[in-house]
Amino acid sequence: MSKLTLKTEGDTHVVVTRRFAATPEAVFRAHTEPALIQKWLLGPEGWTMPVCVNEARRGGKIRYEWSDGKGGGFHLTGEFIEVVPFSRLVHVERMHLPDPTPDNHVETNFAPDGAGTLMTMRMTLPDAATRTTMLATGMEQGMEASYARLDALSVSERP
Repeated sequence: MSKLTLKTEGDTHVVVTRRFAATPEAVFRAHTEPALIQKWLLGPEGWTMPVCVNEARRGGKIRYEWSDGKGGGFHLTGEFIEVVPFSRLVHVERMHLPDPTPDNHVETNFAPDGAGTLMTMRMTLPDAATRTTMLATGMEQGMEASYARLDALSVSERP
């Protein structure tokens, strides 16, 4: 499938789109079930996610902790605002690097696209400076590495 596209809108928005060769239900589950998330949402090669909390319900908590296996790492915390099974997730997240970043409001939609799914993720940051800092982290490459890993899951492992 095609790689992700990342575009900016205005001063505070980032829009990421990507197609997957799996149903919206499967891609949604891969974004909400901790055991599945830990298999693919790892960023660069060699990283792991030893802690994954994803309470996919309104008000549910999110906590992901990544490790580079060399004593380094970071974590993300957040809360779900809206969960519409198999089609939409809305949450707020903040990275801890180690200090927390400003809130990132994230809306992710999963739409049927032929035999697969078109995922559209719209991030809203509090200001242009925060968005610039976030984009400078290499997030696009890390996201694509993770999404390629999701695409590569064997049929038996796929959600």
